Amino acid sequence: MSNMKFWIPALAITLALVGLAFSDINEYLFFAGFVVLQFVVIASAWNILGGYAGYVNFGVPAFVAVGSYTALVLFKALGAPLLVQILGGALVSGVLGLCVGLLTLRLRGIFFSIATVAVIFILETVVLNWRYVGGATGMQIARPEVSFGFETYTRMLFAVMAVLSLVAVAISRYLQYSHIGQGLRALRDSEEAAECSGVPTLRLKVIACVVSGALLGAGGAPMPMYLSFIEPASSFNLSYAVSALAMPIIGGIGHWAGPVIGALLLGSLQQYVTVEISSELNVLVVGVLLVLFVVIAPDGILGWVKSWKRSSK
Repeated sequence: MSNMKFWIPALAITLALVGLAFSDINEYLFFAGFVVLQFVVIASAWNILGGYAGYVNFGVPAFVAVGSYTALVLFKALGAPLLVQILGGALVSGVLGLCVGLLTLRLRGIFFSIATVAVIFILETVVLNWRYVGGATGMQIARPEVSFGFETYTRMLFAVMAVLSLVAVAISRYLQYSHIGQGLRALRDSEEAAECSGVPTLRLKVIACVVSGALLGAGGAPMPMYLSFIEPASSFNLSYAVSALAMPIIGGIGHWAGPVIGALLLGSLQQYVTVEISSELNVLVVGVLLVLFVVIAPDGILGWVKSWKRSSK
């Protein structure tokens, strides 16, 4: 029954968003909506490792960029369609997650977080010196013809990201209520106690790292087609890491719905500020919201709602 309560509204919302892409609404809505939905994917992916397992991953830009550059290579070398680009980005980023997991997940706390930051600079250095993908100057991309009857590429990418959001949230929700999620929460509370209880902590952490990495790569794969351009400075931008951390904190870490709420709130607010005030204020918006929620509602919006319900009884 609980699954039906999730799937019916989730599918209805996704179908409505896809249908919206065929409407006559202003094009900017889809341009901005793509970013908001991408935030949902990124926040849900981060929460699997950072929220459920308690391992704070600052290497989000590396996984997003690997997904983007994998999509670029597949398109440039093989002329691969968008679906293949997304699957390829997810696969390569998942493999990166496996490698990072095996190498770093024995580290704990700040040492793990520092190691994930190092991954960003290592991969960015590789891309900066890789001429096939444009190197430091980047590369302009000629989009292929629009598919599936959409009027513009932006509308098609908006619909694609809506489906990716559903997939990311569904996977995040499934893991939360599965034995994997139970094990991850146990090791988050006390890794030593979990190991003594027979929980395969290392295996669960590697699974979380692979799934999180794959979803981050899938979220980054449509970016080259979205911008018609790709370059290392924006692809490996640390703002991805800040936003990925901020959204679950704002919505509520450790629950599948928290990152969704945080992504919709933060993404929509940032897009509004970009249009009405200035794009340079995006980082300030993130910072102010983080401070407010850490001080006023440290458990996020979900935690605040739960506390309000308890106090009102």
